[in-house]
Amino acid sequence: MINSVPSDSVGIIKPKEFHFDNPLELASGRQLPFFDLIVETYGELNVNKSNAVLVCHALSGDHHAAGYHAANDRKAGWWDACIGPGKAIDTDLFFVVSLNNIGGCSGSTGPTSTNPETGKYYGPDFPVVTVKDWVNTQFILMKRLEIPKWAAVIGGSLGGMQAIQWAISYSEKLHSAICIAGAPKLSAQNIAFNEVARQSITSDPNFFEGRYLEKNTSPKKGLTLARMVGHITYLSDNAMRLKFGKTVMDFEKEGNNFGRDLRSGKLSFGFNVDFQVESYLHYQGERFSENFDANTYLLMTKALDYFDPSVDYGGDLSRGFSESNCDFLLISFSTDWRFPPERSREIVEDLLKTNKEVTYLEIEADQGHDAFLLPIPRYVAALKSYLNRIYNEITTNAS
Repeated sequence: MINSVPSDSVGIIKPKEFHFDNPLELASGRQLPFFDLIVETYGELNVNKSNAVLVCHALSGDHHAAGYHAANDRKAGWWDACIGPGKAIDTDLFFVVSLNNIGGCSGSTGPTSTNPETGKYYGPDFPVVTVKDWVNTQFILMKRLEIPKWAAVIGGSLGGMQAIQWAISYSEKLHSAICIAGAPKLSAQNIAFNEVARQSITSDPNFFEGRYLEKNTSPKKGLTLARMVGHITYLSDNAMRLKFGKTVMDFEKEGNNFGRDLRSGKLSFGFNVDFQVESYLHYQGERFSENFDANTYLLMTKALDYFDPSVDYGGDLSRGFSESNCDFLLISFSTDWRFPPERSREIVEDLLKTNKEVTYLEIEADQGHDAFLLPIPRYVAALKSYLNRIYNEITTNAS
């Protein structure tokens, strides 16, 4: 619970719902007869409508990227470290738009929505969606908001992949694409992790072939396991060592702090939770399973697996960028083994093949893939500097 809203916060935010009546054609060949998007905005749109920034969320994210929904909220939005007055994505300069993608479970049309054909939850009947589908709906939202061009489309991880897709699908509609901790497509290892997560969910006895909501239950154990597997991959070995690397001697000196220390001060010699790292993973998984929909998790991981814009260009991503006329910023983190720096460098190389304006920064950071969410000084300073330059360019051009 917060005592007062911090001065660099966007404050108390109320999400908005946008309804779209026209049918939406999906990459799968299926169609949504209509759809809703839940959106938050921060800052003010200028007279020329040139200062709008689109923030795209990652796998388990949603529209609530910054600020608080109520004064008694315990936690701010997922990217509050970077969005707000004077922050990297400065709401004194930019009008920031953040949405929950279709297929989500935070109010946008998804598996927990009512299927108009049956009057029941969509559940497993909700169609598989792709990054391209998301970008198409974001473009539709852009037109509804009467924004002629984004100053930047920005995101981390799966959000960064959406920024890359924007640069290919609607390049003329953005000034800059900012991809943080991203990749041109998933590695076989990443697809394998996602499949283990999906199998954890679908093998839960309470999954009921995806129709668990109709039975007033959920596959909590499976979703907990899926999140535990995912969470391990978001942390680097250094981050795990720093967070959980304490010894039994440290435990005796410092008490029951998070680390490799024993929860009770002694081994159980059984299969109970002995170490704090185990307790931490259980806590993260259980908390996630209480707030996220399992069918949505399945959809989001499939969207990750399917992302490969080079498919439309004979496997040559540089051809996809050939018509792009926006600038690019790519940021990677040294200990990110989920989307390591070499994956960002692949994108940079494809951009350079077509003589695009590219800025690339590789940050030394111990936090692994989760680093993009954190206020790491060099990262935040570089992002802020780049966006301030973009702001100066768009305001100069407008005048």
